[in-house]
Amino acid sequence: MSLHTLHPERVDEARLHAYSTFAPLLMNALAEKLARCQGIKELDKLERSLIDLVEQTDVAAPHAEAMKEFAIELVVSTLRNVRAHPDAKHDLEEIEGRRAEGRSENPDTLEEQLQSGLEDSFPASDPPAVVSTAISGGAKDIVGTDEVLRRKKAAGLRKQG
Repeated sequence: MSLHTLHPERVDEARLHAYSTFAPLLMNALAEKLARCQGIKELDKLERSLIDLVEQTDVAAPHAEAMKEFAIELVVSTLRNVRAHPDAKHDLEEIEGRRAEGRSENPDTLEEQLQSGLEDSFPASDPPAVVSTAISGGAKDIVGTDEVLRRKKAAGLRKQG
């Protein structure tokens, strides 16, 4: 049944039914898009502004306060579900909370601290150990540390068994 074939007395009823059916779906879709693009912090701002809008709107209806409570409930529950959605973009933690004590913002100071740290940690690691075994009359067999350890373990198991 289309709007053109709807009986004139049923138009308002159909409109209210459409609003109550589709408004939550539309609000959810818009909030999910906002969460994917802008992040959770923007959802917090949206929630606050929507609640303020509902609270400040004058409604000339017998159950205006109950209607406002239901509207706020819709906003809060919809945004709670959107926040829990796996596609929601979670905001990075504030960088000030992660700063190390004595860390500077000056690029020259940071470069000096980096160079000092690199010099203090030199050499960063030992080169990988390589064991070379030579058999007279044959080619050298270059074996890495892991292989030497595996062979020693196998030899030890043969001696036990």
